Amino acid sequence: MSQPDALWIEDYALISDCESAALVGRNGSIDWLCWPRFDSSACFAALLGNPEHGRWLIAPKAPAKRITRRYIDSSQVLVTTFETACGTAELIDFMPPHDESADLVRIVRGVEGNVPLHMEFIVRFEYGAFVPWVERFDESLRAIAGPDMVILRAPVDLRGEELTTVADFHVSAGENVPFVLSYGPSQRKPPDGVDPEGALKSTEAYWRAWSSRCVSAGLGHPSSNARSPY
Repeated sequence: MSQPDALWIEDYALISDCESAALVGRNGSIDWLCWPRFDSSACFAALLGNPEHGRWLIAPKAPAKRITRRYIDSSQVLVTTFETACGTAELIDFMPPHDESADLVRIVRGVEGNVPLHMEFIVRFEYGAFVPWVERFDESLRAIAGPDMVILRAPVDLRGEELTTVADFHVSAGENVPFVLSYGPSQRKPPDGVDPEGALKSTEAYWRAWSSRCVSAGLGHPSSNARSPY
């Protein structure tokens, strides 16, 4: 699924775990992520180049009639809603705050109808310079380049096409399809990852507690300064 047109900067939303941050386009593509820290090199760098410099796209196969986005309450949990001719699906993106391994979770949730979706996973370490070695690992996918390693876990059929990991799947109303990407140093054992639904609840709770300490400076809305922590 090709996405040749560059997005405006205002088409991106930020998600964070307080140690790093990712930029998520309204087209469902994560085009920027320095991992596992803010001062790390980027493994998704399409923002400054092209898709081959690294991105992670999850989007409907057919063009969406309408796309809307929101943060859940006062959290850093982003929900992108795609309305298509086949139905409606939500893409929930977040990075759970952590003590050890870093994770990026994406949950596709069916709202209405049956929506065909496509995933493209292009991880390129060092700002798009390094193409990793990718292999199957315990029903997941492991990508390694130098000191960096990521593990992609998903309940869909992942396949390789021209140095890109792709998947095609459907989601019906009431169904959830989770994707979990975990980072770890390549010299250590692969990280275990997180439970997607449990991580979603704990991440929402973390940001609710964080934003409850904020005092509105005005702007006509009580949560005006708590919508994003940055």
